[in-house]
Amino acid sequence: MSRPDGLRLVGASADTLAALRQAVAGALRGKDDVVDLALTCVLASGHLLLQDVPGVGKTTLASALARALGGSFSRVQFTSDLLPSDITGNNVLEPGGGFAFRPGPLFANVVLADEINRTTPKTQSALFEAMEERQVTVDGCSRDLPAPFVVIATQNPFDFHGTYHLPESQLDRFLMRLAIGYPDRGTERELLRAGGERRTVEPLVSSEDVTGLIREAAAVSVPELVEEYLLDLVRGTRTDARFVRGVSTRGAQALHRAVRARALVEGRRVAIPEDVRALAVPVLAHRVLARSGSAQGGDVEAVASLLDELPPPL
Repeated sequence: MSRPDGLRLVGASADTLAALRQAVAGALRGKDDVVDLALTCVLASGHLLLQDVPGVGKTTLASALARALGGSFSRVQFTSDLLPSDITGNNVLEPGGGFAFRPGPLFANVVLADEINRTTPKTQSALFEAMEERQVTVDGCSRDLPAPFVVIATQNPFDFHGTYHLPESQLDRFLMRLAIGYPDRGTERELLRAGGERRTVEPLVSSEDVTGLIREAAAVSVPELVEEYLLDLVRGTRTDARFVRGVSTRGAQALHRAVRARALVEGRRVAIPEDVRALAVPVLAHRVLARSGSAQGGDVEAVASLLDELPPPL
């Protein structure tokens, strides 16, 4: 689709997005597509789940993105003995008497939840309110989290020893689930020669800048033909025999937000069908349940095959 001059993103926003992409891509080499999807997730005001085998750059991507976005940043290493109060904060007794609230690491603009599926369901559930309501409740008192608030979580595959499966209701609170995958041969050779050296990422924008970009993404136009294409895809997951459970209305809304954000990341003020195609698997695959044995038994493959069979609008 051609891009009319009036629909192109120009000026400070375009420069800011270009700088963010370059900085994060410099830390996670050879994965520009993953970097773009991660930025899209943030600009759609969503939370990101990175799921892959250890050692492919999940924490590198999360840390680089968090630091480039500026604002406050905290990292939590999830372990089996972590308690909910360790991340939400708690009331502590002061020397002079009385109690004072001591905020936990959730009180930051960007929270890196490293290996989230290595902690118990009780502690995982402490994130539920924070991710959905942007607040935490401790001892009956609710406290707002800073804005913007983004959780970037990493997890190892479920068949690794010592992991706890994330419940479906919490998976649904992640806008996207991404797998980084192995680097190509040339990139891996560069990484070997670098000897494990990591590039330092400096803050490029403030939390106010990020909030402004989120507002710009929400203002992107989605033509009716793109919405119809999106709805056809969502409806397909509910009626196709390859699925036991299809996408919910909240999942459809999530894809709609992500489509707008991707258009902004791509430098457009209007969404196109390609935005839906590029985001269908990252946004929808963790929200459906495919029938055992269909499409090689995977939710990702089931969504991808449905997408391939769905004709795009003219």
